[in-house]
Amino acid sequence: MLARTWRGVTKATDADAYQTYLEETGLKNYRATPGNLGAYCLRRVHGERAEFLLVTLWESMDAIRRFAGPSPEQAVFYPEDERFLIDKDLHVTHYEVPFASVAGAR
Repeated sequence: MLARTWRGVTKATDADAYQTYLEETGLKNYRATPGNLGAYCLRRVHGERAEFLLVTLWESMDAIRRFAGPSPEQAVFYPEDERFLIDKDLHVTHYEVPFASVAGAR
């Protein structure tokens, strides 16, 4: 299993609207991609900024390519991202997941 992470920042006042936008675009597309094993959207509002960290889980690099295309290390953006984002990672980070545990799972 692989994890893919990406970070973006909005104004705190745009946090709710951007989260809704993420759910309609990237998060929806993650879930629709064969080989996606899960998606987490972490949000932290501090001062006038809201930071979003997206962590997705994938069965393989081929599955990631089905979502991201031929350059899986590049971040995927959607048309309205520029309207919301005041800072963003242009590249993603991939990690091997040697261990995972979910509360309540046996």
